[in-house]
Amino acid sequence: MLAVESATDASEVKHTGSPGVEETRGKKRKISLQSCEACGTEEAKYRCPACLKHSCSLFCVKKHKSESGCTGARDKTAFAPISKFDEMNMLSDYRFLEDTARVADSVSRDFGHLPHHRSQKVRIMKRAAYKFSMELKFLPNGFTKRRENSTFFQKGLQQFFWHVKLLFPQSSSEYTERRVPDNRTLKEILTPYIHPTESEPVKRQKLKMYVHATFENVCVFMKVENRRSNSLRYHELSLLETLQDNLRNKTIIEYPVLHVVLSDHAQNYVLEQEAADRGPGVVEVREVFVETRTEESKTVPTKDDDDDDDDDIEEGEIRDDDDEHSDHRGDLADNSSNGKD
Repeated sequence: MLAVESATDASEVKHTGSPGVEETRGKKRKISLQSCEACGTEEAKYRCPACLKHSCSLFCVKKHKSESGCTGARDKTAFAPISKFDEMNMLSDYRFLEDTARVADSVSRDFGHLPHHRSQKVRIMKRAAYKFSMELKFLPNGFTKRRENSTFFQKGLQQFFWHVKLLFPQSSSEYTERRVPDNRTLKEILTPYIHPTESEPVKRQKLKMYVHATFENVCVFMKVENRRSNSLRYHELSLLETLQDNLRNKTIIEYPVLHVVLSDHAQNYVLEQEAADRGPGVVEVREVFVETRTEESKTVPTKDDDDDDDDDIEEGEIRDDDDEHSDHRGDLADNSSNGKD
């Protein structure tokens, strides 16, 4: 980048063509009256931000860089005495810090320049989770959840110490517990938060809706992983069981995130088992509809009709095996053929 030094000198009077009408305009002159240090003939127009040498044209600028090896880039870390420190220097330092933060952030997001996150510690935790009938997954480096995870496995004790995030949606609050032993029950984990007497006063005041509700009216859910965002399902956890027992046969990405919900709002959290139980019921209703239509028209449902029924099933609903329903359709077909005979 080249800096141009200019200033307004004496004004000149210029006629606009109409008699008696005059316009005053400023005439720009260069502050520096030095000659170009590259060619030595022309008046200097530019000054190099790096070495402060003057030049008159682009040709001289390139010549100056090639001969002196100057980069033309301003030294952002150059010393400036306090007597000459002005707003421009402060703005320059501020932009330098912004550039540094942006470069550091881009490097942290560039997975190719970072060591692979599957260290010995990660492998030990994945094997230990497998022994405890849990599927523990880790995100690539650079993800926020990966950076803040403090979970570790103690080989001597054969015990997990979990990083646990607690969400209290009815109070719009979020807390993080670090190094939580897996042999603690959920009730023990929540006691410092919502117990009427044993909880911390500040948390108790913020979570007073939960404190007044008591543990009997509190439910804990954990999201089922590896599902699409428009088909969320949850596991319901037991307050009286340990954290290890609650996480058994479940998938955890980095660390468990627990939703602590009042029982009045529990219906907003669709359980995975409820969705599985709801599927066969929907199929049964559709089969009754097919049977009614068959009795009226005395025709067997076609392949296209079956495809339409499959398309109408809502996302997330689970069908049973088609064996039982195929037998049912066979009975309908026999009844239809008997009716035709």
